[in-house]
Amino acid sequence: MKSNIPENLNKLVSLLKRLFNPKILKSALFFSGGIILFIIGVIVYGIILNLREVPLQEAMTEKGFTKLHNPNIIVKRNDYTLNLYEDTVLIKIYHASFGKNVHNPKTRADDFATPVGSYQICSIDKDHKYYIKLKLNYPNINDITEALRKNLITQQEFDQLKFEFYYEDCPSLETPLGNDVSIHGIGEYNLFFKNLPFVFNWTDGSIAVSNEDISELYSVVSKGTKVVIQ
Repeated sequence: MKSNIPENLNKLVSLLKRLFNPKILKSALFFSGGIILFIIGVIVYGIILNLREVPLQEAMTEKGFTKLHNPNIIVKRNDYTLNLYEDTVLIKIYHASFGKNVHNPKTRADDFATPVGSYQICSIDKDHKYYIKLKLNYPNINDITEALRKNLITQQEFDQLKFEFYYEDCPSLETPLGNDVSIHGIGEYNLFFKNLPFVFNWTDGSIAVSNEDISELYSVVSKGTKVVIQ
């Protein structure tokens, strides 16, 4: 039987020659180098934008405040911003990321959407996976009323959630609506993601800001701080 080994070797050699063709290698290097330079340029631009950001204390001083007595937060999903107010005076605007399903308000636990409505900070975790976590009392009365109307929760679940909303710090009942929505930092990937000059929505429905920004917010908010998500 005639062996095909020499023929196969010739094919392999021919393939290797094509792969290691100087012109192909040169093109590949130029393409890879272009991608690397683009990524570096994007990150450098993001760093420059962050360096221009005014620290919270300076922003407060510019508005005539040394301390915030009635801080509240308005989150604007369409603008990808978290806006910190002292009563009705805008103090500072932060860049924010939201749930991957950014075009719809949250109605279910696994819809990857950020809720819309009026909430409060109900607990604060200073040692969280995402650096600092300001948990919100989602779902609120409007959320659970709508869920009951659509038969997403039972009457018993509605009654329990209503009780927890009014009398407990944070809702604890696990329901199809979900209940672990918060404002938090980025965590260990902060250095990379905070320097992206474009919006990247990556959370399961929470509101994410940089570690530095969540530290500033933590310094002025407390349990009971009002958070409106639009």
